[in-house]
Amino acid sequence: MKHPAVHLAALAASLLAAPAWAGETIPPEVAYASVAQLQQRMDAGTLDSRRLTQDLLERIQQIDRSGPTLRAVIETNPDALELAGALDAKRTKGRGPLYGIPVLLKDNIDTGDRMLTTAGSLALADAPAPRDAGLVERLRKAGALVLGKTNLSEWANFRSNHASSGWSGRGGQTKNPYVLDRNPCGSSAGSAAAVAAGLATVAIGSETDGSIICPAAMNGIVGIKPTLGLVSRSGIVPISHSQDTAGPMARSVADAAALLTVIAGSDPRDPATAEAGRHAADYTKFLDPNGLRGKRIGVVRQLAGAEPNADRVLEQAIALMEAQGAIIVDPVKLPHLAELGEPEMTVLLYDFKHDIDAYLANRRGLKARTLADLIAFNQAHAGEEMPWFGQELFEQAEKKGPLSDKAYTDALAKAKRLSGPEGIDAALQTQHLDALLAPSWGPAFMTDPVLGDHIVSGDPTVGGASQPAAVAGYPSITVPAGFAHDLPVGIVLFGAKWSEPMLISIAYGFEQHAGAWQPPQFLETVGGKPVATGKRP
Repeated sequence: MKHPAVHLAALAASLLAAPAWAGETIPPEVAYASVAQLQQRMDAGTLDSRRLTQDLLERIQQIDRSGPTLRAVIETNPDALELAGALDAKRTKGRGPLYGIPVLLKDNIDTGDRMLTTAGSLALADAPAPRDAGLVERLRKAGALVLGKTNLSEWANFRSNHASSGWSGRGGQTKNPYVLDRNPCGSSAGSAAAVAAGLATVAIGSETDGSIICPAAMNGIVGIKPTLGLVSRSGIVPISHSQDTAGPMARSVADAAALLTVIAGSDPRDPATAEAGRHAADYTKFLDPNGLRGKRIGVVRQLAGAEPNADRVLEQAIALMEAQGAIIVDPVKLPHLAELGEPEMTVLLYDFKHDIDAYLANRRGLKARTLADLIAFNQAHAGEEMPWFGQELFEQAEKKGPLSDKAYTDALAKAKRLSGPEGIDAALQTQHLDALLAPSWGPAFMTDPVLGDHIVSGDPTVGGASQPAAVAGYPSITVPAGFAHDLPVGIVLFGAKWSEPMLISIAYGFEQHAGAWQPPQFLETVGGKPVATGKRP
């Protein structure tokens, strides 16, 4: 089955001409509108934040809670309409691109309001967080509206090697809106599925290794994993301070760039962001439709060859890039790729024990104060928390010692050296490249709670290109590039530290000529029938 493509010019025209919210559901030209298109209507007085918020809340009810039952949104903000009304009252032209725009946050990002922050676990459901995460403070300052929290792979997919991505004890199993029996990937499953389904214009995800890139690719949207330290991690439930970062998830590069512009910057609560003030920028200035022209892009064939549909889409992307003036260097060898897995896992296990204990120490009102407490909670509530998979990663992490252990310091130094200076940097410098290119992942796999995910980040036998940039702490961006039957497939671009402007320029140039984004059809299965969405209450 083929989907009718929605082109940006036609979408803009239909949005401006559309009557205000007639019919049973929000029209696609509104549900799938861009940030700029929504702002245009707000400036024209045909839309305000309260009306937009109300209709998105209704759409969440229609699609997320009934009909396809995506389970992408774990909680909506009980104060959303009041906050939207207050923003409308203060609205003037030129307040910024996100002013009055509802944003969804992954449920590992603290909000100092009535919503919970649980990382999907019932163990953190005792009380809300005491204050906003650093990036949430920046969002609110820019006038963005926090619409709700999104479901995720519980504990950001760091509890078991046999987990089903998008499943949490609190939120259940998130579905892929393109084909409902397929997986949304994780751990930012809910953020990706919600944006793809038009439940919000933009969302925030987080990544340690693959948790933005994979769900964005498998849900047919854009995801940016920033340079480590560009976006504050204060107030985010951690896995690893060595690799964690939050980042934008959106249906277009322009919207992702607008969101990154707001959340990037230094934060005294996160020492890793000390240099961010010198590198953060207005990333919308790099949205060049000719961004491919003259760029030297290296194809990392080591990260391809695992899935034929992904390889086909990659070849089409390469041909388009060359037609638009890019200089393709193919292949480019990424040194030490096969050596990253072991030191990375050692670092993550040590970091998790240290970082989660530090986070829990600052969460007032919780019974769980340590990783050992979390393990005990899961054992006591196994029927709710462990019906499908266990907590062997928790147990392995609990056995680790302090961050002064030689095993940890050696693994950290090795992982950073092999992925960064001797890995990505070496590949870029040897061929004088602007960026590296690979398939993001193959098309979405079937959801399987019994056996878990049928894909592993960094394993060349099953695909996935997130690991090198994730371990190095360097930026990457995934962009929709095509379809395999009913399932979206993306490409990923990654590069040197602080190279977000270059990657955004290349990605935007590709996106504008590829026109690969298409709205989801909420199919029961590949080749099947769409599932009807609910009607307006």
